[in-house]
Amino acid sequence: MFVIKQNDTLPNLEAQLFDGEGNPLNLDLCGVHFHMSSFGGKIKINRPASITDLEQGRVKVEWQEGETSNAGTYKCEFEINMPDGKIITVPNDGYFLISIVRELA
Repeated sequence: MFVIKQNDTLPNLEAQLFDGEGNPLNLDLCGVHFHMSSFGGKIKINRPASITDLEQGRVKVEWQEGETSNAGTYKCEFEINMPDGKIITVPNDGYFLISIVRELA
């Protein structure tokens, strides 16, 4: 589980994306979107993620103002648009979890 304090924009969320067989996804010529929603299904974030290592499938989400304003636990995933037009979602067996911890003041 990734943890960040309410209203913070650091640390960035960094992840390595794997295919269903456990191999790093080659992201050359791919587009990657980051999705984050509440457990009730309300979409909080739907935007591109930055690719930081094409061959090893590493991506980064740099938080923007307002994206961590609501404390709680969220589910998230990365959607990869492959060069041949196919789509793979990671993880394919559930979600990554993000906890936004309520700030004191």
